[in-house]
Amino acid sequence: MTAYIIRRLLYAIPILIGVNLITFVLFFVVNSPDDMARMQLGDKRVTETAIESWKQAHGYAKPLLYNPEAAGIGRLTETIFFEKSIRLFIFDFGSSDTGRDIGHDIAQRMWPSLAIAVPVLLVGLAFNISYALLIVFFRATYIDFASVVLLVAMMSVSGLFYIIGGQFLLSKLFHLVPISGYDTGLQAWKFLILPVIIGVISGIGAGTRWYRTLFLEEISRDYVRTARAKGLSESRVLFGHVLKNALIPILTGVVVVLPLLFMGSLISESFFGIPGLGSYTIDAINSQDFAIVRAMVFLGAVLYIVGLILTDLSYTFVDPRVRLA
Repeated sequence: MTAYIIRRLLYAIPILIGVNLITFVLFFVVNSPDDMARMQLGDKRVTETAIESWKQAHGYAKPLLYNPEAAGIGRLTETIFFEKSIRLFIFDFGSSDTGRDIGHDIAQRMWPSLAIAVPVLLVGLAFNISYALLIVFFRATYIDFASVVLLVAMMSVSGLFYIIGGQFLLSKLFHLVPISGYDTGLQAWKFLILPVIIGVISGIGAGTRWYRTLFLEEISRDYVRTARAKGLSESRVLFGHVLKNALIPILTGVVVVLPLLFMGSLISESFFGIPGLGSYTIDAINSQDFAIVRAMVFLGAVLYIVGLILTDLSYTFVDPRVRLA
């Protein structure tokens, strides 16, 4: 198992280096520090002196890759590449263009994101799997046909419709929950319940159809016919055999999502005024704060790679034969 984990970690290193290099090229070569200064200063006729002052104040005045004026190792370390990209590997995100500590903001804002994402994941997973098993139990009947039509219709509706519709129905019309905002402590639940409900409902169409396809594929296999021949009930076949043998593709979808829960939902958090990482990224894009955007892109890549590694590890518990792959 240890060798398996080390091998997967070694696979992740070149991927992360590649993501870091691509991010550096996009943010500092394609879009140079001079371009960033002009966008931040907001004046097409801005002077070179103003540009240099902005670059000095935000740490963009140094050379990109090599500093010939520095001595020794400083020729490599006193560069934008080292200070803005290499330090990301030790999760030193630095300061935003407005002077805020990005690492501190991320540590504060990840909790509201998790407060929404974790319930949506758990409740949605339980509901979608249960509904998919119910459809498979009544497969080739009117219940199956009507459910598929309903799921396709739900998939075809934009997520914005669920958000706006939920805000109008539950907040503006019935006044059951606040339309937006956030609070700390136990009072946060009244602000989170609507985003969670909408998050679960908006994912039913795609999620249930995915699980239905998995279960229909498993239920046609030979071991299922053998289980029925032994006299097992349909419910025991579904929950004891079909669900168990479909765990690997289920884990593929679930475990990869787990690290990305920290990133929050860009749309939901913005519409509901939740101070999470999703709204943090949107605000940074709108204000053209490239330091925050760059940090969030790198963090997202790290979390996605962690998710892939966790997926591989989860396979070894469901099917030990994977360890030999």
